[in-house]
Amino acid sequence: MSLEVPLNLKSRNLDLAQLSLCDAIDLAVLVEEEARDRYADFADQLTLHHTPEAAGFFRWMSEIEEKHRKELAERRQAKFGTQPSRVNLGMIFDIEAPEHGEARVFMTEREALDVALRSEQSAQAFFAAAKDAVRDPETRALFAELEIEEILHQRLVREEIAELPPDSPGNQEDYSDPPVQQ
Repeated sequence: MSLEVPLNLKSRNLDLAQLSLCDAIDLAVLVEEEARDRYADFADQLTLHHTPEAAGFFRWMSEIEEKHRKELAERRQAKFGTQPSRVNLGMIFDIEAPEHGEARVFMTEREALDVALRSEQSAQAFFAAAKDAVRDPETRALFAELEIEEILHQRLVREEIAELPPDSPGNQEDYSDPPVQQ
């Protein structure tokens, strides 16, 4: 399976070849924050739509992303202290975070898992491409480590998918109202 990453590596105003290790860790922290927040938003949306299984899964993914963010932030603090960050959220978008429109009314847990799997694959593709773009060996090693972490996350999601019963037949979209202009 080929993982596609746009030529700009889903970043703006960020020259990956010039990243320092500190920059790379900061970038990774931001990627985890963005994913954490998007999963939390999805969990909140799906809770409102009375789809507790999908909401619960997205809440769990948000917690996993927060745990990884925290580990990276502690690593950054230990190595670089209070050195100011040169990377900001405006330089990246949707590297690991699911697209905004992915959460839907009546979403099944399997559909939620599929969203997460695609997101983990996107992050893996980004870190693989970033690893090849950077010059610094320590930064390359960090991106290789992050690529492996995303592969492990994919395995975790696939294991969850394997444990699910099949979705009921029918199209959940048949039960939702079309968007209405407000």
